[in-house]
Amino acid sequence: MTLVAVLTADVLLLTQPEATLGPAEVVRATPRQTPLAQKRPLQQPSAGPAATTQPVAPLSKLHKPNLFVLTRTPFTNEMLQKVAKLSGVRALELADAASVTLDGKRVQTLAVNPSTFRSYTPKVTASSDALWQNVAAGDVAVSFVLGSDGGLALHSRVSAGSAGQLRIGAYATTGFGAVDAVVSKQTGRSLGLPHDNALIVSAPKANSDKLRKKIIKALGKGTQVAMVNPVLPQPQQKVTQQNWPAGSFMTGDQLTVALKAAVSKLGRPYVWGAEGPETFDCSGLVQWAYGQAGVRMPRVTHQQWVTGPQVPYSQAQPGDLLFWRNDPTNPDYISHVAIYWGNGKMLHAPRTGDVVKIAPVSTRNLAGVVRVSPIAAAKVR
Repeated sequence: MTLVAVLTADVLLLTQPEATLGPAEVVRATPRQTPLAQKRPLQQPSAGPAATTQPVAPLSKLHKPNLFVLTRTPFTNEMLQKVAKLSGVRALELADAASVTLDGKRVQTLAVNPSTFRSYTPKVTASSDALWQNVAAGDVAVSFVLGSDGGLALHSRVSAGSAGQLRIGAYATTGFGAVDAVVSKQTGRSLGLPHDNALIVSAPKANSDKLRKKIIKALGKGTQVAMVNPVLPQPQQKVTQQNWPAGSFMTGDQLTVALKAAVSKLGRPYVWGAEGPETFDCSGLVQWAYGQAGVRMPRVTHQQWVTGPQVPYSQAQPGDLLFWRNDPTNPDYISHVAIYWGNGKMLHAPRTGDVVKIAPVSTRNLAGVVRVSPIAAAKVR
């Protein structure tokens, strides 16, 4: 079972009193049900593992996740205390993380405590009592992209290896990198997930890059730390193309190679999670095509969003990347990417049941246009 090298979480553990850590920001949210997470009917028991009967605690506050930490062995109290004592750390959340097979797809999955983990998710997701009660009852919540583009119908049942079948209880994007499924701790045990190997760190006032290095030093060899909602100095957050050094961007030859590689895959089927060379999802196509030009692109859309400066759509050039925010469960999340082809056209892998194609650019929910910098792309973690 492949461990997830991205972002996840479970039991809320503060190893220092909140008074010492400083007052946590409290965001009141009215719990509500959404069309993407309707409460499970009582007469329809889970087809998966035995479900907990414990009620899910109501949402009282939100914690902004800033770093995701993954270790080879379970977190111990000593390890948690080392992280909690670092300057700026306000809250921690443990989880179980691994890649599991759902409906024949390898999906990076978290097993969590629904009552506490919900506080680390986007407000729309966190506020849905029905969503988290369904997870506690044995359902799996999958990301909006996996559900809509990957073809996992809401409330359907899908195969889950030795665990039998799991019901798709909700579409819910957690915002943690490439994590596309969330289950309860109890369901995670039936799936064989490792215990307590992932930690979410909320440190809203600390420099995320510096804190990342401190965590790696404190926990030692084998620790992986990715930034989520990074807090960085203003000069690193506001960058324009004009103040990037010469040689930061792809050469004409590189752009030609990447575009030729992408167009050579017209008609290939969309398969969620596929990276080529014969099937692709949207970000997999981008990674493969730019890889042919020697550009080390990160794998998922939200990482590809930060591979260069943003430029106005009116100034888009062939080879730039177009991004959309189509996810109602996390309106700020980057959920789709395409390659700008020129003359108002784009080349992309749309969704399950479709193929790689050239199509007119849709500006609905368009998040922006990025000019790829190989230097920046290689640094994304």
